[in-house]
Amino acid sequence: MLKTKKRAGTKPEAATRGRNRSRLPGHLGRHNHHKLASNPKGKRTLWGLATSIDIYDCRPSTIRDAGHIRSFVVALCDLIEMRRFGDPVIVHFGEDERVAGYSMTQLIETSLISAHFANLTNTVYLDVFSCKMYDPNKVVLFSRRWFGGSRTIVHVTPRL
Repeated sequence: MLKTKKRAGTKPEAATRGRNRSRLPGHLGRHNHHKLASNPKGKRTLWGLATSIDIYDCRPSTIRDAGHIRSFVVALCDLIEMRRFGDPVIVHFGEDERVAGYSMTQLIETSLISAHFANLTNTVYLDVFSCKMYDPNKVVLFSRRWFGGSRTIVHVTPRL
């Protein structure tokens, strides 16, 4: 078992192989992302937030069904209160079996949600980028449940 260093204001967590890694880094932990958007004493404010989520061991039927993917992105936008701009584009392609699967893009009023669904590995690669703040934890939990994934790796990037 590998131990991570404790950062101020966070709980020490063990990093282990094969465990669910859906927790966000300590500096962007639950509800802390909202604090980044404030502008105390003239400091630079957060312009947007990008969250990349890899969801592993998804139920194959959920990532191979365009209707299920369409319902997902509509429900996700409702959950995080993002206004969709047009319908999602969902296309199945990939001659190489390693990358074959659906890809999805959904324009939102404040930017973009996109994903690729890899058939070979039953993995979802989801990206949410918006200049309107949202809770990355909600996105992670909702998406993992929707596709039946067993574990996630999450990267949250503040955009200045």
